[in-house]
Amino acid sequence: MRPMFATLIEPQELAAHLDDPDWAIIDCRFDLARPHWGAQAYAAGHIPRALYAHLDQDLSGPRGARSGRHPLPQPQTLAATLARFGIDERVQVVAYDQGTGAFAARLWWLLRWVGHTRVAVLNGGFAAWQHAGLAVTSESEPRPPRQFRASPHAHAVVSGTEVGQLVSSGRLRSGERLLVDARSADRFAGENETLDSVAGHVPGARNHPFAANLDSHGRFLDPAQLRRSWEQTLRGEAPGKLIVMCGSGVTACHNLLALETAGLSGARLYAGSWSEWITDPANPVARGPESER
Repeated sequence: MRPMFATLIEPQELAAHLDDPDWAIIDCRFDLARPHWGAQAYAAGHIPRALYAHLDQDLSGPRGARSGRHPLPQPQTLAATLARFGIDERVQVVAYDQGTGAFAARLWWLLRWVGHTRVAVLNGGFAAWQHAGLAVTSESEPRPPRQFRASPHAHAVVSGTEVGQLVSSGRLRSGERLLVDARSADRFAGENETLDSVAGHVPGARNHPFAANLDSHGRFLDPAQLRRSWEQTLRGEAPGKLIVMCGSGVTACHNLLALETAGLSGARLYAGSWSEWITDPANPVARGPESER
């Protein structure tokens, strides 16, 4: 039976499968401040046989007046995108970005959401690939399209309405449910907000910046280290109680990948996240560092 990579993969492991037709490599490089940068970087040089997926155009749905910055695509729309990338149930997908996995993890989660678990993120991303001295090309080779059947897991996603009910009922404050925000501590506290129109966080949320999942080289900590770190955030609660969020539902997927790598499965995604929460002026906003419980 072929090995399956379902969380992380190392550069040399990927390099051994570049010519395998049942492997699809997807370049997810992106910059929130420069939306065209990722495609330009891909054109300048990428992993051989990789195809480019744009966060806004391929990995998100259209924005609305009450949506976050990166709404989830409709499952059938995503299925058509994946089919165009030559992905079906037999294909091992490897996603990578410039280094940290912050954008590649979005594709990792999206695939799992629609029922495809044969997907991994390249540990250390394109930076690690280059550091290993592996081949880079500027040529693009399209893959023959395949048929992708989406089987979305509705339970994996939490709505803003559900989060609002948890806040108003006090179930976050009591610890009956946990909401963990992946943004940096200064953005969580409302001290440094450059992306969204309102600063702060959802009352009762905890903070676990996605960067805490990484070492100084932008690689994921080993599973034991990740588990210890996340157990501090969980404070004895089961991961199944956990809902993760961020600014727009992208870097929250990095926390979901870290949890899965640590063997702490069961957390769900508030896909709209902070940028959706603040579209309703009736939703309460908290500022300052995480409160002690």
